[in-house]
Amino acid sequence: MRRLLLSLCLVLATISVQAEVIDIDNAELDRLIKSGVPVIDIRTQPEWEETGIIGGSKLNTFFDEKGKADPAAWLEKLKPIAKPDQPVILICRSGNRTKPASQFLSQQASYAKVYNVKNGVKGWVKDGGALTPATQTLASCRAAKTC
Repeated sequence: MRRLLLSLCLVLATISVQAEVIDIDNAELDRLIKSGVPVIDIRTQPEWEETGIIGGSKLNTFFDEKGKADPAAWLEKLKPIAKPDQPVILICRSGNRTKPASQFLSQQASYAKVYNVKNGVKGWVKDGGALTPATQTLASCRAAKTC
């Protein structure tokens, strides 16, 4: 009986470890940023340079310009920014690329809570959200080899 109870507890613990992916709008994004949840901008360098970035966001490309991804390498760059037991926000241009990246974090990397910005940077700008030039952040992440 004791073993059965222990086994049941382990199964339930494993099920509850499944990460939660939550689609958010810009109001929720702003609230989460103010509460200190890190924003990971998964777009490419040309996109960061063209539009700018949300202030304070971390740059970590998931898909390259050819649409290829290396999830394991991307995850290694993400871990110093947000550990699996911490919430994290993913943003891209329009909300499409963050869907598979969010699912990867949820299903394979065991991240506890992943926020997916539904309309991406385009939606942020459309709703009046501010962007800052990516120059300094890009220089920092290049030096650290994290973007």
